[in-house]
Amino acid sequence: MPRFSVIVPAFRVQAYLHACLDSVLAQSFKDYEIVVVDDCSPDACGPIADEYARRDHRVTALHLPRNTGLGPARNAGMGRAAGDYLIFLDGDDTLLPDALQIIADRIDATGEPDVLMYDYARTYWTGRSVRNVLAAHLDEGGPARFRLTDRPELLQLLMVVWNKAYRRAFIEAEGFTFPPGYYEDTPWTYPVLMSAGSIAVLDAVCVSYRQRRRGNILSTTSEKHFDVFDQYDRVFAFIDARPELALWRPVMFRRMLDHFSALFASRDRLPHHSRAAFFRRAAASCRRYRTPGALVPRRALLRHGLLRLGARRTYQALSGAQRLGGRLRRGSAAVRRAVRGVALRAHYRVQSRLPLRSRDAVFAARGGGYTGSPAAIEAKVRELVPGVRTAWICRAADAHTVPTGTRHLAPGSFAHWSALARSAYLVNDAAFDRGLVKRRGQVLLQTHEGTPLRTVGTDLLDRPAAARGTDFEQLLRSVDTWDFSLSANPHSTLVRERAYPSAYLTLEYGSPRNDVYHRTGPADVARLRETLGIPAGSTALLYAPTHRDYRRVQRPALDLERLVRVLGPQFVVLARAPRLADPGGHRAPHPRIIDVSGHRSVETLALASDALITDYASLMFDYVNLDRPVVLHLADVEAYEAARGTYFDITTFPPGIVARGQDELFDIFATDHWRGSRSAQLRAAFRARFCPYDDGYAAERVVRRVFLGETDGLPLPVPSTARRAPSALPSQDGAGAGLRS
Repeated sequence: MPRFSVIVPAFRVQAYLHACLDSVLAQSFKDYEIVVVDDCSPDACGPIADEYARRDHRVTALHLPRNTGLGPARNAGMGRAAGDYLIFLDGDDTLLPDALQIIADRIDATGEPDVLMYDYARTYWTGRSVRNVLAAHLDEGGPARFRLTDRPELLQLLMVVWNKAYRRAFIEAEGFTFPPGYYEDTPWTYPVLMSAGSIAVLDAVCVSYRQRRRGNILSTTSEKHFDVFDQYDRVFAFIDARPELALWRPVMFRRMLDHFSALFASRDRLPHHSRAAFFRRAAASCRRYRTPGALVPRRALLRHGLLRLGARRTYQALSGAQRLGGRLRRGSAAVRRAVRGVALRAHYRVQSRLPLRSRDAVFAARGGGYTGSPAAIEAKVRELVPGVRTAWICRAADAHTVPTGTRHLAPGSFAHWSALARSAYLVNDAAFDRGLVKRRGQVLLQTHEGTPLRTVGTDLLDRPAAARGTDFEQLLRSVDTWDFSLSANPHSTLVRERAYPSAYLTLEYGSPRNDVYHRTGPADVARLRETLGIPAGSTALLYAPTHRDYRRVQRPALDLERLVRVLGPQFVVLARAPRLADPGGHRAPHPRIIDVSGHRSVETLALASDALITDYASLMFDYVNLDRPVVLHLADVEAYEAARGTYFDITTFPPGIVARGQDELFDIFATDHWRGSRSAQLRAAFRARFCPYDDGYAAERVVRRVFLGETDGLPLPVPSTARRAPSALPSQDGAGAGLRS
C-alpha cells in the first residue's frame, strides 16, 4: 500500500486543477496515490481528472453522479484510499516542492503519530505569498509526540483539513467522516484533534493556499453560512458522547462564539435580510452550549455577553464604535508619521543646500552592524586620512559594535539625514535610503558583499522567485549614484558591470573584508577560539549554508548531530544557519554543536575554524584566503540553479571536495578526503582565480585611491607565490599584476 493517499475534491476549479495535480506528481517522494473526486463539476474538472489518470497509474479519477459538496466528496475519496496516511488537498491549492518528503521524514522521526500538523502560506492572485502568522505554534521543540491537552494552543491555528496528515487506521477506527454543508472542516478537525492519541508538528510550509480574487465559496453571500450552527451542534454532540472530552467544552464554546462573531462581522457573507435571523440563531446556540469556565479575553467579554443576550442592535453599535475608534487611532498614528516624514524631508532639503563637509564620511553595511568591507575601509580611513570624521549608520541594538571615535547614526533620525546630505563620502555594501539625492561633489563607494556566485542585479529580471519583488527601476537609480564599484577579482568585475550597468569606475583592488585573514596572528586566533568556546585541541568545522530562494521555510539540509557522532569527540561544529539541524527544534543543543547564527562577524568565525562546510555562500571565496579546507554540500544543486541561477558551475570548479548528499559528506570526513591532496589542489586553483588581490592591503588601496586621490604608488598586490601563511603578515616584496582603475 502507498505511504500517502492524496485526496483532491474538484468542483469548478478547472483553471487550477492542473497546477494542483502537477504539484503532487512533481514531488521527490514517490510513494503515494492521488484520488481525484469530480463532484459532478459542470466545468472540465472531470476530463482533467481522467486525463491525469490515463497518464499516471497512481491517479484515480472518481466521478460522483450528483453534486454532494466538499465534505461528502472527501468521504468518497477516503472510501477509495489505500495509503497509510490521508492528505487532503483542495483542487485550487498546491503542494510545495519536497513537501511529501518532508512530511514523510517527520512522520518517521516522530513515531507515526495519529495526526501531523504542518504549515501553509497564503498565495494571492497577484503572486504575493505570505506565511501563516501563527507559525510559531508549530515549533518542533519539546516531546516529538503529544496529545492536544499538552499543547492546546494548536487550536489557534486555522482549523482546516488540508494542513494535516492523518493516519488512516486511526481515522477508520474512530469512524470519522465529513458532514454535508458549509464549514465541514469544523466537526472534523476539532474531534480529530481532541481524540488523537498522538499528535506531532512540522515547522515547514507544505501547502500553498490559493487566495482567489473571487469565487471562494465561503466568501460568497449566501444563507448557506447558517450551516455553521449545525456544524457546532455536531462538535458538542461529539464531546457530550465522550465524557473524557468534557474539558474541551469551555474551549469549544469560546471558539464557537469567536466564529459566530467573525461571520456576523463579515459584510459579504450574510444576506442583509438574514442578518437578524443569524444573530438570533447564534444567541440561541450560545445559551444552549454555555459552559462555565470558558475563558474570554477582556476585549471580547462585552461582545460575547451581548451575543449570548441576543442584543443585536447594541452589538452592532458597539462594533461600529470599535471600528471608528480603530480608524481614529490608526489615523492619529499615520498623521504623526506623516508630520515627522514631512519634517525630515524639509530638514534634508535644508541640509542639502549647505556646504559639504569635505572630511566627513558615512559608512553602512547590510545587517546594520560594524562589519564587512565598509568596516575595514572605515578603520583604514581613520588610520590614513588626517582630520577625517566618520559615522556609522545602524540601529541602537548594533551601536555597541561601532568603534569608539566613530559616530553612531540611528536610521531615519535627523542626524542620519544631515550626514547623508553633507558628508563628502558615502560607503555601503548595500543601498542607502531610497530618499538619498546624491549631491555634486559627493563620492559614493559601493563595496558589494563578496564575489557573486548566484545571479544578482538585473540578471534577476527573468527569475521572479529569486528577485522577490525587486524594484529594478529603483535599483538602477541607486546604481547611477555610484562613483566607484569595488571588485575583488576579474570575475566580479565582468558580472557586476553587466548586472549593474552604469557609468561608475570599477576598482579591482581585492576585498577589504579579507584583509583580516592576512593580518591575524596565531595568538589572536587562539583567543578567538577560546571566546567561542572551542575546546583546546579540537577541530572546528564552520557550517554556513546560504538562503534557498525556492523555499519559503529555510530548513537545514545537514543533520549536524549525526555529523558530530560520525566524526567523533575531537570535532566541534560552529553552526551559522537560521536554525540548527535538530529534529527537536529548541531542545538543549548537542555539546559539540555551537550555535553561532547570531554572531556578527563571519570573519571571526572563519579565523576560528579549521574547515568550512557550505553550499552556495559567497563566504567560500573569502575563506580560501586562509588556505584551509572547504567542503561543499550540494544536495539540491539542480533546484538551486533552477530558482536562483549561478554564474558558473560550482561542481566543475569548486574550492574543495563536493558532496552531493549527506552520506557522501560523512564519508568525505570519515576518510580524511576533506583535507587530502585533491582538496588542496582545488583550493589553490580557486584561490588563484578569485583572490588575486587579497593580500591584506585591499583597504589601503581603496582609501588611498578614493579618499586621498592617489592613482600612483598604491600598494601592489603581493603575488600568491610570495604570500606567507595567512596567520602571518604577507610580504610586500615583489611586483604584482596591474590594477584596473
